[in-house]
Amino acid sequence: MEINNCPGLLLEGFSEYSPLFLRRMFDGRKVSHILPYNAPETDEEDQKKFMQNRKRISISGVQEKYSVLLDKNNLRLTGEHEQGTYILKPKPQGLRKTSLAPANEHLTMQIANQVYKINTAENGLVFFSNGEPAYITKRFDIEDSGIKLAKEDFASLAKKTEENAGHNFKYEYSYEGIADLIRVYVGAWKIEMEKFYSLVVFNFLFSNGDAHLKNFSLLETKNGDYVLSPAYDLMDTRIHVEEDGFFALDDELFKEWHWSNCRINNSDHHPCKEDFIDFAKIIGINEKRINKILDPFLTKQKNVEVLLKNSFLDENTKSQYLAHYNDRLKMLNSD
Repeated sequence: MEINNCPGLLLEGFSEYSPLFLRRMFDGRKVSHILPYNAPETDEEDQKKFMQNRKRISISGVQEKYSVLLDKNNLRLTGEHEQGTYILKPKPQGLRKTSLAPANEHLTMQIANQVYKINTAENGLVFFSNGEPAYITKRFDIEDSGIKLAKEDFASLAKKTEENAGHNFKYEYSYEGIADLIRVYVGAWKIEMEKFYSLVVFNFLFSNGDAHLKNFSLLETKNGDYVLSPAYDLMDTRIHVEEDGFFALDDELFKEWHWSNCRINNSDHHPCKEDFIDFAKIIGINEKRINKILDPFLTKQKNVEVLLKNSFLDENTKSQYLAHYNDRLKMLNSD
C-alpha cells in the first residue's frame, strides 16, 4: 500500500517511520515498517512460526498477540528462551471491519497521547510482506536491561477470575470500584487518580467499550512502589461491534446507582458533564482540579481531526469515527 504519513506518529510527508518515531519506539535505530513475514493466515510456513511464538507469550486476552524483539535493526518473532520487548497484534477475527482494527487502535492511542497528553504505551503500525497492517506496541513492563517489572491488572487486584465470578468477570465492576483499589495499592494515589480520571473520560469520549478491568493496570517502579501503567488497548469499539451502553463496565461510573439531573432531563439518559464532575468528587479529585482536567475533553480538538485525516482508516470509517467522537462530545457537554 502507498504510505504518505508516518505509520508511527501519523506525521504528514513520510513514506516510512519518521526519525522522531524511531527515537521513541526503537531508540533511534533505522527499523523498517515492513515485517519479514506474511500475515499468519496467508502463508503456511509463516503461520507455523506464529503458532510457535503464540505458545510463548504470556499476555492475556482473546486477540492473538505475538512476542517480537529488535535484532540489530530488524523486528522478528522471538525464539525459545528469548525475551520479547514488543507485542505484535494482527487483525483480530470475528469483528466488523476487522482489517481496520490495527489502524483504529493506533489512531486512538495516538490521539490519547498527542492531543490529551495521556501516558500511553509506545505504539505504531507495521505491515506484513503482503501489505496487511498490524498494530505493534512496546512493552512498558520490560526495562532496557531486560528486567521485568511487576504488573497487575485490576481484575487481579479485585480478585476476580472467570472461575470465581463467571465468564463476564472483567466487566462486572464500576470505575469507582477501580478508584477504590487505586487508593489501596498506590501510595501517591492522588496523582495517579487524576491520570485514571482522564482515561475514564477519554474512553467515554472515544467510545472504547473494551475499557474493562484487565485493561487497567498498576506497574511497579524502580523504587518498588506502584503507579498507574501507561494506557493500552484504546480504540473506538463501536466501529467493530454493536454496543448498547456507554461504558465497558456493567456498573458504569458508580458503585451505587447514580441518577444526575442531566440524565433526568434527556430522553436517552446518556452521561453528561455533571456525571463526570460527580464522579471526580467521589473518587477524591481535588475540586479545584476537576474543571482543569475535564475542560480539554469538553472542547472540540482540532488535532483529533488532523490525526484522523492522517490515519490508515479508510474514508468511510474516518467519517464514522468522527461521527462517534462528535456524538459523545455533544453528550459530554449536555447539562
